Amino acid sequence: MPLAAHHAVYKLTLHGSHDQSVLAASGTMTYDVTDACTAWATSQHLSIQITNKDGQDIRTVSDYATVEAKDGSRLDFHTRQLTDGAVSSQIDGTATLETAPGRAGRGAADYTAPEKKTENLPLGTLLPMAHTEALLTAAEAGKRFLSVPLFDGTGADGAQDTFVTIENWNQAPGPQKFPALAGLPSGRVHVAFFPRPVKDATAADETPDYEIGIHYFANGVADTMTMDFGDFTMDGTLDQFEPRRPSHC
Repeated sequence: MPLAAHHAVYKLTLHGSHDQSVLAASGTMTYDVTDACTAWATSQHLSIQITNKDGQDIRTVSDYATVEAKDGSRLDFHTRQLTDGAVSSQIDGTATLETAPGRAGRGAADYTAPEKKTENLPLGTLLPMAHTEALLTAAEAGKRFLSVPLFDGTGADGAQDTFVTIENWNQAPGPQKFPALAGLPSGRVHVAFFPRPVKDATAADETPDYEIGIHYFANGVADTMTMDFGDFTMDGTLDQFEPRRPSHC
């Protein structure tokens, strides 16, 4: 099943704090996927308000936008994060990948911010929408696990390793809140993101940088998710959903 262009808004609530450093948290995430004929254009706006153990309120806002060629050959990416209104990080650039058999996924990420540099991308690297498509294809084929490098432009160090666990892919889903999702196969996946092994390192780091659990439909739309930010985790629930038609090509 092809991925669906859509507009989605998620309500975010605190799931838990690992070390009790966060007393409260809430927020929203808006996610848009546009079918631009030969590419996918995505944008994500994440706004989180937390209260820490000292009673301080901290607001973080993250904006993430990409344009990804459907053949997996190019990703233009922009990420910016603000903490209490001040820019705390920004990442910009373009990644290009080979698509020829035997060399697919090998390429480079050329960053323009936070500094100008180039990071090589290993064989088999997938871009974000291609990664989602790959895990859904694996789920529909009855596979339980998927392990591939991912480059999504959210970090300044190139590709990450991902390990995907697919749970209870359901070919007969129950009633859904949103009619456009009714009757679609669905299931829950867990994705762990790991730093790539450093050359000459004595041992690989087995602690993920980030983890997310997602309930996906076969068209790539998610209705629930749990995001682990390290100190605390948040649950996201689909609050608004609107399918979008492809652009006129």
